[in-house]
Amino acid sequence: MATVASSMSVSLDGYVTGPNDSRQHPLGEGGERLHRWLAGEDHTPADAEVLGEMVRDAGAIVMGRRSYDICEGDGGWGDGGPAGDIPCFVVTHEPPATAAPVFTFVTDGVASAIEQAKAVAGDDGWVGLHGATTAQQALAAGLVDEIQVHLIPVLMGGGVRLFDNIGGKPIDLERTRVVQTPQATHVRYRVVR
Repeated sequence: MATVASSMSVSLDGYVTGPNDSRQHPLGEGGERLHRWLAGEDHTPADAEVLGEMVRDAGAIVMGRRSYDICEGDGGWGDGGPAGDIPCFVVTHEPPATAAPVFTFVTDGVASAIEQAKAVAGDDGWVGLHGATTAQQALAAGLVDEIQVHLIPVLMGGGVRLFDNIGGKPIDLERTRVVQTPQATHVRYRVVR
């Protein structure tokens, strides 16, 4: 069965956005700093390898409505989703009237969205969790197999935190890989069951 993985860039103080994220500033004030490792002049061959693995193995994405709305409000998705034509399952209470065909809106919770995404991703693929709230809900429900943290050497001082609401009990992890680059320390953990 597909692996469910949260893969997020995060500041040293635990934020996945800068302060005041909005439709005008989806990453918050200064939040673009968290994603420099993905492309541009700061992108190294090791960063490219980590990103390539994520894209190559992605079979589906599960995201929350807030993440969808922030980018869709600017026309950011176009005909695709956050990863082009990879199927995206959006957890929501109310689906929009229209959306690109890559999106499926799920109204019965994160567990249902993950189940549907795993069926699409197949046995060898992985389901990526997009957005802090979706990752938190999936962790609290015991549905995450792997956590990939792309630790950025910056203190944001505010924004959206990655691990604020994960169910109130410890979740044991086993570190399975560390890749260091000038822009990020990429750490992969397996969730211990």
